[in-house]
Amino acid sequence: MASKNRPDRLQVGKNHSFWQSWLHAWTGLKTVVIEERNMRTHLVLGAVALFAGWWVHLSVNEWLWLALAIFLVILCEINNTIAENLSDMITGPNFSPLAKKIKDIAAGAVVFAAAFAVLVGLVLFAPKVWNLIVSWLN
Repeated sequence: MASKNRPDRLQVGKNHSFWQSWLHAWTGLKTVVIEERNMRTHLVLGAVALFAGWWVHLSVNEWLWLALAIFLVILCEINNTIAENLSDMITGPNFSPLAKKIKDIAAGAVVFAAAFAVLVGLVLFAPKVWNLIVSWLN
């Protein structure tokens, strides 16, 4: 039998320290990035948006809107992954109309957040890009 302090013992109780909680959270974030293609896509697009924000010299308020949009998409993608995994855990390989409904709703939240991010991007970047184009043409 594994002792209480051995790493091969599976944890079934509460975390005993902030550090232990933080490590579990970090593992969860790494897992969603490694296993979910859409999360990697959102991270790349978020990085592109951050670079674009730096390039066009966003104001502090504009940075806050951009950060909100990026984090909202990422949070929705994490919740979508949770919904998918829970549904799959409960239904196994069997089809369930309720599991499909749960997955569709969670995916819809990601699409909704992504649409918000596109809207924020248009509001923030379109005038700045337009001004750059006009200045290059003059």
